[in-house]
Amino acid sequence: MKRIIAIVRPEKLETLKDALFAADVRGMTISQVNGCGNQHGWKEYYRGTEVLLNMVPKVKFEIVVADDEVGSIVDTILKSARTGEVGDGKIFISPVEEVVRIRTGERGDAAV
Repeated sequence: MKRIIAIVRPEKLETLKDALFAADVRGMTISQVNGCGNQHGWKEYYRGTEVLLNMVPKVKFEIVVADDEVGSIVDTILKSARTGEVGDGKIFISPVEEVVRIRTGERGDAAV
């Protein structure tokens, strides 16, 4: 099993969520997050003073899938979240050692 974390633009939330459900993703966790990457934020003026806003709002999707589903899910994320502009986000993929469903005690793929 793999955990896919996708950090994307907030305006892509509904588009990506709908695309993931259409791709038969059984569950996901979505969080509102702030961070910065290569762009390091932007400058705005507040009462005549320049202010550097270096935490950019993003949306984080966390999904756990079987190993053989990773490629198709990553492709779905790329198609749905890409604008081609700086700030589109990142996708991180990491192994998951074990999953346990709290309600039933099921483990592994059955718990996902």
